[in-house]
Amino acid sequence: MNCIRSITAIATLLALSSAAAAQTIPDNVGKSSSGLPTQLQNVGFEPQLNAQLPLDVNFRDESGREVQLREYFGRKPVVLALVYYGCPMLCNQVEMGVVGSLKMLSFNPARDYEVLFVSFDPRETPDMAAKKKAAALSRFGRPETAAGWHFLTGKEEAIHAVATAANFRYSFDEKHNLFAHASGIMLLTPDGRISRYFYGVEYPSRDVRLGLVDASAGKIGTPIDHLLLFCFQYNPETARYSATVLRIVRLGGILTILTIVVGLLIFRRRDVRAASATSRPPLRGGSQQGAN
Repeated sequence: MNCIRSITAIATLLALSSAAAAQTIPDNVGKSSSGLPTQLQNVGFEPQLNAQLPLDVNFRDESGREVQLREYFGRKPVVLALVYYGCPMLCNQVEMGVVGSLKMLSFNPARDYEVLFVSFDPRETPDMAAKKKAAALSRFGRPETAAGWHFLTGKEEAIHAVATAANFRYSFDEKHNLFAHASGIMLLTPDGRISRYFYGVEYPSRDVRLGLVDASAGKIGTPIDHLLLFCFQYNPETARYSATVLRIVRLGGILTILTIVVGLLIFRRRDVRAASATSRPPLRGGSQQGAN
């Protein structure tokens, strides 16, 4: 797997211009490889399931208000993406991937979950964050969900604390004034633990939906969603939900047994009704009236 990722990274770097190459990492990057160029060797994204994010660190939201991460947690799951708003390529793709995936869901930000973008560039400002939020809301097309979208900027200490907890590693290329970084998103539980993560810039809506149901501990989602969670299992190696054949077979067996039991009960009930009808004596009044 590392070999494939290394080959993909080298091919991508050769295909791009020198400026873009400084901030571009191929999709599905996890562990870094010693075979990568120098500026990419310490770059990676390897979140640990159940790891706790620091919720007491301070940032500024898109309006310039000082906030703590804790304000976005407590009741709902959180979709978190580490990006930087001045990124000329990859972060824009991450943002569009998040919006596109969430747009396919019937769940809504603010009501069912929170969306949190955190810039890892300490030089960026709330004004830049506000422009990114406006663009995301425009693409999402549901202005009533604005309260559920948050774009934060912060100081190096706060950024480092969050990035370290998420095992998100990046580096700055002073020559090109760009960051080298990986791409992906995380789904967090209401108390700030990493529940699921997805690599790359495209996130299948089904996987994100199941991840949100998982992260919410069953507080959101329909019975169908919870049934799918029984049949699909998250694989941290592939960062995807995959069908579990054994569970599907078991579910099929349970449904078959239930169908047989229900069928037997229906037929039994019909037999009892038929037996009761045939053993019922005729009305005497009717018989006498016919005899007269």
